[in-house]
Amino acid sequence: MKSTRMRRHIRAPRSAVYRALIDPDMLIKWKIPAAMIGEVHAFDAREGGAFRISLTYVLPDRAGKTSAHTDTYHGHFARLVPDALVVEVIEFETSDPDLMGNMTITTSLTDAGAGTDLVAVHDGLPAGVSAADNELGWWMALEKLAALLEPQ
Repeated sequence: MKSTRMRRHIRAPRSAVYRALIDPDMLIKWKIPAAMIGEVHAFDAREGGAFRISLTYVLPDRAGKTSAHTDTYHGHFARLVPDALVVEVIEFETSDPDLMGNMTITTSLTDAGAGTDLVAVHDGLPAGVSAADNELGWWMALEKLAALLEPQ
């Protein structure tokens, strides 16, 4: 089982970072890697609440996991601790056995200096998902999160 772990300091209060993790309008602004667009189909931000999200490549030469250019995943919030922790269990919608299986994303928030340290651990990456690609996608997303929340 492959895992990735990303850490990013964000110059914003934990409450603002937490809100960005569970608000679909904010999520769609940051949790999308570069060269992709996103769509939230369903989103119930409570423990046990389900969500379904699609990410579509802008460039036609990139292949999706669900359809020609789209990655769709669904899941649920396994645990929510306000301003501190978000645990999501997700799965790609795919017919490719190398991309199937539950993944767990645990995002923890702690006060740090004049902001928040965010640590995201992505466990259970399927065999067909490169850890390096997953890290790159997370890095791009966390950069967008910081740009969204940090004062200019």
